[in-house]
Amino acid sequence: MAERGLLELIISCLPDLSYREKITLCESLGDEADLLQKSVSDIEALIGRKLKSWNTDAPRRAAEKAAEKARARGINMVSWHSPLYPPLLREIYDPPALLFFRGKLPNPESPLAAIVGTRKPSPDSSAQAFDIAKGLGRGGISVVSGLAIGIDSFAHRGNLEGGAPTVAVLGSGVDEIYPSSNRNLALRILETGGVLLSEYPPGTGPRKWTFPARNRIISGLSRGVLIAEAPQKSGALITARFALEHNRDIWVASSGVEALPAKHGIRFAFYDKRGTSKLAEDGAAVIKSASDILEAWNIQPPERLSEGQTLSCGETLSTGTALAASLAASLDIKLQLL
Repeated sequence: MAERGLLELIISCLPDLSYREKITLCESLGDEADLLQKSVSDIEALIGRKLKSWNTDAPRRAAEKAAEKARARGINMVSWHSPLYPPLLREIYDPPALLFFRGKLPNPESPLAAIVGTRKPSPDSSAQAFDIAKGLGRGGISVVSGLAIGIDSFAHRGNLEGGAPTVAVLGSGVDEIYPSSNRNLALRILETGGVLLSEYPPGTGPRKWTFPARNRIISGLSRGVLIAEAPQKSGALITARFALEHNRDIWVASSGVEALPAKHGIRFAFYDKRGTSKLAEDGAAVIKSASDILEAWNIQPPERLSEGQTLSCGETLSTGTALAASLAASLDIKLQLL
């Protein structure tokens, strides 16, 4: 690994520094030797505050270990200073100084749309997230999500069905797929030209605090964020707050705020949609289809499928009970039929 690359890897492993402080060090230092020669007072002068302690020994060892794992596992890195770094992510207040990735970074000339939501969605919201992501894919838009179960998984799968290279942002190292049930989905993302991204070094397992942090990356990468369905307390709402801070478009899916139509013949006894309903009340645009997003972005939407026309997933647009039941089965959700 080049000296400059190791410098940024060491900085990314430094504890007790903010995202912006790490970027400041990356901007101010030339190579690894430059960092190691700095005294604590030198570093304090660069970041503009006092440090309780300063020792680069452990971060350097961690960086060397991470570099070795990255080489062995085919993991690439891109720093904040690289022209390959995602441009919109670079603009947020607290971007990662270094990104680890497997696969192909998204085209910087094409906008990305994020779709996120609860891990325990209603079948109606699951179906709509899949359908919107598929429609975006047909329109040439890659979807960003978090590879979690629930809405994230349906968003990634729908985008793949639409022919787009989807983008998964992990709350762990890109070699530590979580949940393990989505390993096959992660493999398919890579096989179809997509990318797995993380700010965490190889070998980093998931932690409770890493998921809220990764949500800023999901928003930061994207031009707009769709919250498909979210309860009153939800990680998806954290992403929505980041979207507001990042001045992104923010939408909610109609299924996240509307009751399931009675004609479907299904009644859902327990789904908390208060989070998405509140976003809609506060002014978030309600999205019914991918065409709503494509038209807002002045992108020519694909032709709408007619009622009953077969989709590539083997269903039809006239599905109701059958599609909902299929999605519910995949999520181990019990439905109450009317």
